[in-house]
Amino acid sequence: MNILFSFILLFSASCVVSYTIQDQFYQCITLHSDRSIPFSTAFFTPTSNATSFNSVLKSTAQNLRCLTPSQQKPLLIFTALIESHIQAAVICAKELKVQLRVRSGGHDYEGISYTSEMKRSVSFILLDLAKLRAIKVDIEDNSAWVQAGATIGEVYYRIAEKSKTHGYPAGLCTSLGIGGHITGGAYGKTDRLLDVMNHSFPELGLTQKDCIEMSWIQSVIYIAGYPSNIKPEFLLQGKSLFPTVNFKAKSDFLRVPVPVTGLQGMWEKFLQDDSPMMIWNPYGGMMGKISESSIPFPHRKGVICKIQYLTAWTDGDKKTADKHINWIRGLYEYMGTFVSKFPREAYVNYRDLDLGMNRNANSNFLEASVWGKKYYKNNYDRLVLVKTEVDPDNFFWHEQSLPILPFKVGQDGKSLIH
Repeated sequence: MNILFSFILLFSASCVVSYTIQDQFYQCITLHSDRSIPFSTAFFTPTSNATSFNSVLKSTAQNLRCLTPSQQKPLLIFTALIESHIQAAVICAKELKVQLRVRSGGHDYEGISYTSEMKRSVSFILLDLAKLRAIKVDIEDNSAWVQAGATIGEVYYRIAEKSKTHGYPAGLCTSLGIGGHITGGAYGKTDRLLDVMNHSFPELGLTQKDCIEMSWIQSVIYIAGYPSNIKPEFLLQGKSLFPTVNFKAKSDFLRVPVPVTGLQGMWEKFLQDDSPMMIWNPYGGMMGKISESSIPFPHRKGVICKIQYLTAWTDGDKKTADKHINWIRGLYEYMGTFVSKFPREAYVNYRDLDLGMNRNANSNFLEASVWGKKYYKNNYDRLVLVKTEVDPDNFFWHEQSLPILPFKVGQDGKSLIH
C-alpha cells in the first residue's frame, strides 16, 4: 500500500511541474501586456489542444527533417499579437528560467527556431512572430518599416504597390521571414544580367532578344519558379507553392578557381545522389571592395562565389535520410581541397549543425569558435564582445548561438569579471 501511494504521489508531482510552467507563463503574460487581447487565440500547448499545437508548429516549418517524432518540440507556443507581447515573453521566460526560441519565417535550415537538439531536460517556449507582419513603405524616404513576422514576398508586393520603379534586393524564396533573412546577412538579386554577361562572356553573343522584359514584381514571381499565371497578390499569402520536404544543406566559399580535374571529380560525386542540387552565387564587383571587417558578414573581399549543396527527399524513413545525409557529407568532404581554408568559411543562413554546436548555455569562447569562425571569420571575436555586453546572462542562446565571455571589457580596456 505504501509503495502504491508513493508512486501516485510522485506521478502527480511530475504532472504539476509540467503544467505549472505553462500556466505561470500565461499568467505572467497577462500581467505584463494588454489584458484585452484574447489570449485563447495566442497560446498553444501539446496537452490542451494537440491538433492546434501541431498545426501552428508546422505552419511555417520548412524542413520536415526537423519535425520527426524524436525531435524535441516546444513546451508551449505563444503567438505574439502585438509588439508588447514580445517584451512580455522575454520578461516572463526570464522570470520562469525557461528557454525562449523565436521564429520569424521558419526557414532555419536546421529548424532551431522551433525545435531543439538539446537534452530533453532543456524545455523551451516558442515565441512565434507570424502575426506581426505590418509593412509601411515610404517611397519619398526610400525606406520601409517591416515587422519581423512578414515574409520577403509581402515586402516585395507592398513596395511594388507603392511604386513601379522601386525594388528591394532580398532572397529568391518569397516565403522567407524577413527577420531571420536580414539578421543573417542575406543576399538578393538586382543584377543587370545582360550587361554583365556581355562584358564577361562576349563569346556567348547574348542580345536583347534573348531576354524577357517584365516588371520588377513580375520578375520576383518568375525567379521564384512560380507558373506564369500566378498573380503578384499571391505573395501576400506568405506561403510557397512548392511542397515541404526533408532536406539537408551545406555551404562553402570559393576564393580560387577550381581546376578542371576538381570539377570533374565534383560532378562524379554530385551525380551519385538521386535529388542533388548545387547553387553557385557569383561574388565580386562592389562586394570585392568592401572589407570583411566592415560589417558582421565577412565573406566579401576576395570571394569568387558562394556554394550551396543541398539534397532533398520525401520519404520519412531514417534509412533514406541517412543515405542523403551521408552523400552530402561526402561531397562536402571532397570539396574541402578547393574551397576557402583557415577557416573553411560557411554561410550562417545555410545553418549546418555538422560544423559543431552548443550542448548547453555554458559553451565557452573556444568551443563556439569552431563554427563561429566559419560563419563570421575574425568578426567572431567582436561579435562575442557585443553579445557579452548586450546579453550578459546569455538569455538568447541555441545550438549555434554566440557565447558570452566570463568577463566584460571596461571603458579603460581592462577586464571586469562577471
